[in-house]
Amino acid sequence: MNFYVLTLFPELITQSCRYSIVGRAIMEERLTLEAICYRDFADENRKRRVDDYTYGGGAGMVIQPGPIVRSFRSIETRLSPRRRVIYVTPQGRLFDEQLAIELSQEDDVVFLCGHYEGVDERALDILNAECVSIGDYVLSGGELPALVMIDAIARRIPGVLHNDESADIESLSDGTLEYPQYTRPVEFEGRRVPEILLSGHHANIGKWRRGQSLMRTKERRPDLFEKLELTKEDRMLLIAAEDEKTQQQTV
Repeated sequence: MNFYVLTLFPELITQSCRYSIVGRAIMEERLTLEAICYRDFADENRKRRVDDYTYGGGAGMVIQPGPIVRSFRSIETRLSPRRRVIYVTPQGRLFDEQLAIELSQEDDVVFLCGHYEGVDERALDILNAECVSIGDYVLSGGELPALVMIDAIARRIPGVLHNDESADIESLSDGTLEYPQYTRPVEFEGRRVPEILLSGHHANIGKWRRGQSLMRTKERRPDLFEKLELTKEDRMLLIAAEDEKTQQQTV
C-alpha cells in the first residue's frame, strides 16, 4: 500500500520512517511513503505563506485551503479509488487497533497534518477528509500522530512483520492486553521466570497466558475488560491467575 503525508515538515516524516519495521517494509517494497510539503504549493506573491487570520476573529492562524488542495491534486491521479484521506485532529474519531486493521486494507492512505489553529474547513470538504485523533490532547502539529498511525497500520500489512501471527497475539488484537513476556536468564536478581513457561507444555502455557491477559486487562484497562464476553473457561483462567498473584504477594 501507499502512504502520502501532506505536511509542512516532510523531513520529519521521511527521516522517522527510515528505521525499524516501517523502514524495512519500505526497503522491501511492501509499502511506499511520500511526504508532500504543501508550502511548495503556496502563493508565491505572499512569500509562500500558508496561513492567515481567521474570519470572525479569534486567536491564532488558520492554514489556507489553496496550498492543501493543490498539494493533494498533485498526487490525486496516482490514487486508487480504494483510498482514505485522514485529517489528524483531536476532534476526530479515536484511532484504535480496529481502525488500523481497516486502513491497512486500503490501497492508499493520505494524511493531512495541520498546524496553528487548524485547517480551513473547505479544504477538508474538498478532500473528503475523515477526522481522526490519537488521544484527547493537543500537539503542535499532525506529524507525530500521523507517524503513530503509519506505524500501527504498517504492522497490519501482510508480510511486514515477517511473522503475521505476531500481530494477532499483541496487546489489543482481541480486545485484551498482552500477557507478560520473559527471556533469559531464568533468574534475575532473585526473580524467576514462571515455572509454567519452562514446562514445554504448550496447551498449559496457552491457558496461563490467556489468564494473565485477562487479569492484566481487568487491572490496567477496566474499560476494555467490561466489553469482553468471557467464556466459562475464561472466568476460570482469570480466577486462577488472580489466585496465583495473591500467593506470590503473600510469599
